[in-house]
Amino acid sequence: MTDTTVQPRSSAGQLELAIGTMPDSHQLPEPYPYGTVDPDAEGIVSRDGVGTWYGQYGTDGPWLVFAPIYQIANSYMLRGVVPYLSQHFRVLVMDLRGSGRSDRPSDPAAYDVDNCYADFVAVLNAVGVDSACVVGISMTAMHAVRLAAEQPARVSHLMLVGAELALLYPGDFRPLFEANLDTMRSHWDRYLGTFFGRCLNEPHSTKPIEDAALAGWGSDGDTIAKALAGWEGVDHRPLARSVACPTMVIHGDRDLVVPWSGGAEIADLIPHAEFVTVGSGGHLMPARDPIAFARLVESFTGSRSRRRTWTRAIARPPRVLFVSSAIGLGHVQRDLAIARELRAQRPELQIEWFTVEPAATYLLQEGETLHPATRLLANESRHFEQMAGEHDLHAFFALRTMDEVMARNFLVLQHVLDEEHFDLIIGDEAWEVDHHLHENPELKRQPFVFLTDFVGSLPVTDDEREAYLCADRNADEIEHVERYPWIRDRSLFVGNADDLPDVAFGPGLPNIRAWTTRNFAFTGYTLPFDPQRLADIDAVRVRHGYRPGERLIVAAVGGTSVGGSLLRHIADAFPIIRRECPDARMVLVAGPRVDPGSLPEHDGLEVRTYVHNLFEHLACADLALVQGGLSTCMELVATKRPFLSFPLAHHFEQNIHVRNRLRNYGADNSVELHETSTQSLAERALQTMHAPVSYRAVETDGATRAASHILSVLENRSWATA
Repeated sequence: MTDTTVQPRSSAGQLELAIGTMPDSHQLPEPYPYGTVDPDAEGIVSRDGVGTWYGQYGTDGPWLVFAPIYQIANSYMLRGVVPYLSQHFRVLVMDLRGSGRSDRPSDPAAYDVDNCYADFVAVLNAVGVDSACVVGISMTAMHAVRLAAEQPARVSHLMLVGAELALLYPGDFRPLFEANLDTMRSHWDRYLGTFFGRCLNEPHSTKPIEDAALAGWGSDGDTIAKALAGWEGVDHRPLARSVACPTMVIHGDRDLVVPWSGGAEIADLIPHAEFVTVGSGGHLMPARDPIAFARLVESFTGSRSRRRTWTRAIARPPRVLFVSSAIGLGHVQRDLAIARELRAQRPELQIEWFTVEPAATYLLQEGETLHPATRLLANESRHFEQMAGEHDLHAFFALRTMDEVMARNFLVLQHVLDEEHFDLIIGDEAWEVDHHLHENPELKRQPFVFLTDFVGSLPVTDDEREAYLCADRNADEIEHVERYPWIRDRSLFVGNADDLPDVAFGPGLPNIRAWTTRNFAFTGYTLPFDPQRLADIDAVRVRHGYRPGERLIVAAVGGTSVGGSLLRHIADAFPIIRRECPDARMVLVAGPRVDPGSLPEHDGLEVRTYVHNLFEHLACADLALVQGGLSTCMELVATKRPFLSFPLAHHFEQNIHVRNRLRNYGADNSVELHETSTQSLAERALQTMHAPVSYRAVETDGATRAASHILSVLENRSWATA
């Protein structure tokens, strides 16, 4: 056995786990099993009247087969790795009988280990898997080892994670599964939380624990009790000695379910097995550390492309990869302003973009270059749309549930960085890059500049659990930065110190404003335009075809479909506005993702989809009605236009961070849509349209200051001289 060790992450400041309330009936997350990819093929394979669900993800490349996870879990636990791996493998997953979409036979004898193994083989036969890398996690490592021993031609590589090959009592499984059968059968939610809290005992693991526990509702305590009896007494360790294929055994040295010594024993039994210790790791590495696991799969199987170009260092042009958040259009517009300043100071820079729609369309229209790998990215905006309600988006939980998107997109990015040379990575709210580099610091090879316009997730309700989870997320980031300060070569806050809330990150945690001042440089606000160029309102109106003398009202909600309900409310109020102001004209900018046909029709009202450089239209409006996003509101402040903003309910950034900043500029014109009738909305709009404005001036050199900081990193100049 060869032995390597994955170094542990910081465990300072661990908070106790918060699981939350589980469903009161069998329920699986939708869409199932993954949110960013659909199966290329799926079906049910029946054997002796019992159906086993399988899903195939990816149509090209070698087979990668996950032996069906033991019934207390199912393939949903692989959501952090399957979407990315399916870009390089044909990935096959399945749910063991008694779990997920597979059948639940009532006969206890149906759950013996031979039946479960036969289901596994039946699916392989039905799908036509002739040779595969087979992954066995926890107890179902038994199936993987048995297949490798009995059908050696079928298993090209074998990977065992937290493996257990013998269920012999007394042992570690009896206290886990049988100490309290009443709890298992009568309080399934409590049991799931306890069990997966033990499996995922690493710091800040509340999200994977919740995912695992939620997936656990694909089974029930009575089924697990039957399955446990069917596996008792099984010992596949003798089979391990006959495994001939390349094998990697991965085991956490803090595994509380199967001791590290058990993994070491298996690695000793299998000839020439490589043994990877996950330092400070628990039982379920693919769920807790998807980046490290996916990369182990790639390196072990040798699946990476063998064709590449290496250019001598002195001949390489300076290249920058700009990772821009695609949630709305505000990020990419300011990022392009920064990129133009970078080119103004360093014309030889080659800047490529890493983002998705709707930001991608904007960049292409501006003549920018998207990196080809962006076609492989999951869409952040689509995720946020799926999480939204009627003008309601709990932004914290939308961010929290974006972990699958983050894992996939980071792995795509890292694949690019492994294959290509870049002198600098810039990430504007590129949370996936920042988080996973801190979780996997050995992957950092290029300078990295991180930009954001808010710091700190804050609760927007009185819910104790929400407050706890916000604090846990903040603590995780604080610990990351303190343990690995060199991951971010420069942290830039797009704004000023007083734009930050003067509150703590959470109980026992630092003050947000003070901590950010110590760890970030401030650029002032970054505008994508010069307000002086838009000061001649009449000229701007003529340029965009608006008629002299009309009262122009522009309503816009950004680049996602979340604002559709706001546009409908505004459209309903327009006839009332027009009765009081007959020369009023309203332009509803639906954006690329709101169906124009879903909006009301009225005289004097027109609907447009995508409007390029919307800020020019807003700059010549007599009134703007917008969602509560920072970029649009600050552009209106900069051009000194009357406006009302309608922050999304439960959106902590819009309701706390953005409003705090707007108050600093004398421009907090926020309206709570759910408490506003059509009549009162119209009255407030008319009042605002006719009232003078007196906003504080917005900085116009933010892009220049940001570019100066970025270039100081590229040129390896010190912080003090930036």
